[in-house]
Formats: sequence, structure tokens, C-alpha cells
Amino acid sequence: MFVGTASSFHQLTAFLTGYDHHAIRHGGQGPTGWHEWLITRRGRNGAHAWPGQVLHIALPEGWNNITDLLPGDEKRAIETLFPLLNEFPAVHEASAGPRDSD
Repeated sequence: MFVGTASSFHQLTAFLTGYDHHAIRHGGQGPTGWHEWLITRRGRNGAHAWPGQVLHIALPEGWNNITDLLPGDEKRAIETLFPLLNEFPAVHEASAGPRDSD
């Protein structure tokens, strides 16, 4: 997926959220279980939506403002997001178990 070279973590998560809502609205599955998987992956719950869960994984020491991250934090958050997005489908499908083949 190409998202541009000047994208911020906030812009990326807003884009992905919009993409997911569009997919669901038009009959797609969307990222079922993504938020819950991130909580499990992180090892603890919190009040944040999935972008905040990703930030907790990327920046365990915390951050001040999700829409205005420090440049190094921005880079680390984005570099954490994409591997998580790649890891999720494989882990999620494996945990769903075998499917019926009628």
C-alpha cells in the first residue's frame, strides 16, 4: 500500500480507519479483532482505540499528543504500525482455526 512520503502517524491511522469503515459499509470484512489483538499483543488493556494501542507498543514510555508526535516518535510509530498490520492477518487467521470446505 502506498500512503505517500509525508504521512504522519495520525494521517495514516485516519486513512486506515476510513478505509476499514468503507470496506465494512460495502460488504467487506474489515479488521475484525484488530483492536483486541493489539491489546493481547501489548499484554494489557487501556482506554485507547487501536491507534493508541499501536502507540503504546511503539512508544512504551508515552507521548504527549497523538496528532503532534515528536519526529523520532512519529517515525517509530509508523515503523511499528506496518509490521503489526502485516503480522495481524496471519496470526488472526491461525487463531480462527480450520474452515469448513463444503
